Amino acid sequence: MRTYLFAIISLLSFGLSNASAADRDTREQVSFPKMIQQHMLSNMRDHLVVINEILIYLSTDEMDKAADIAENRLGMSAMNSHGAGQQAQYMPEGMKKIGSSMHRAASRFARKSEEGDPAEAYKALQEVTAACVACHAAYRVN
Repeated sequence: MRTYLFAIISLLSFGLSNASAADRDTREQVSFPKMIQQHMLSNMRDHLVVINEILIYLSTDEMDKAADIAENRLGMSAMNSHGAGQQAQYMPEGMKKIGSSMHRAASRFARKSEEGDPAEAYKALQEVTAACVACHAAYRVN
């Protein structure tokens, strides 16, 4: 019974601390037309899928496949298919810079992965995820 009560109290306090953290969200809110927002969120979900696939390819030593998916779905080659130009017109300058840096980092990762050195490829992949973290830490959509 004591463990049960402790669990309930812990869950309640966790919920309350998360609610107050949400109230203090200091990220800049960015508004997009609904259709563009949905497209952008879909792209970001796909970016997570791609990063997961890259990690799978790296873990199985398939560096060329990791490079290919990175360039064609995250890198500079992917910007047109993502509708980056339409989305960018609604983004603050900092958000645009972070997004562009993510695409450039993905292309650098692809080149490093093609070179075949896993340690260098992982370092380059970290630059991709660092851009994602930076953007999500600074901006939010409504």
